[in-house]
Amino acid sequence: MPDGERKQICFEPRAFKGSRFRCLLLTHQSKPRVLAFLNSLVQPFATVDGTDRFMPEGFLVPDEARLGETPGFLSDRQRSIVTDWWLAVPEKANTPNWDVAGTCTVEGHRALLLVEAKAHAGELKQDDRCGATNEGNQRKIKEAIEDASQKLGEGWNLSADSHYQLGNRFAWAWKVASLGMPVVLVYLGFLNAQEMSNGFSNHEAWERCLLAYAQGTVPRDVWNSTRILVDGNPMIPLIRSADVNVTT
Repeated sequence: MPDGERKQICFEPRAFKGSRFRCLLLTHQSKPRVLAFLNSLVQPFATVDGTDRFMPEGFLVPDEARLGETPGFLSDRQRSIVTDWWLAVPEKANTPNWDVAGTCTVEGHRALLLVEAKAHAGELKQDDRCGATNEGNQRKIKEAIEDASQKLGEGWNLSADSHYQLGNRFAWAWKVASLGMPVVLVYLGFLNAQEMSNGFSNHEAWERCLLAYAQGTVPRDVWNSTRILVDGNPMIPLIRSADVNVTT
């Protein structure tokens, strides 16, 4: 950046409330504190240490990771593979954003931590469908999610036509694991978000809400204790919660 030039960062209003705000607050802390928090999310299935990276990095580096585009999480070859798997016309769309993405270690192997965060029940949309406007991309995304659902087996009903975000999160976790990288997929509920209606008062309320929402799409028994093996690589879905105090 040339001397005297000031970098300006602009935020949408949603960045100052709900899950987006809390993800930025959490990752705006010192790196050791962020890594300690991420480590608490993945225990006892994985570990996070000082060699690991994460995105976003607080309010000064607020960009969310896209696994198809963002370097540092997947190799160049893996990024190309997942982009081709997800999109027919990459110039017309992006791969999904992750609320928090990071590296970690699972059973001695480099792994990914992928976090989907919610602060109130309204973020679990009942009528949630793929919004791709390009027909080729829409078709490719639908095929990718259905393929993941089929490969995951009995009890899985991932779809681009219903519970789309839930479906794409698990489909991406499955795909990354199929490329040889273990994945910890965390659904993180932020508690006591007073500025939002239909918030979660405690962990049990968050877990009940998520399990009810996922019923019929994701098998209930896969959360928190199951290592789903994808070509021998673990995919570990976890339900976690955190109470991040915000002064409004």
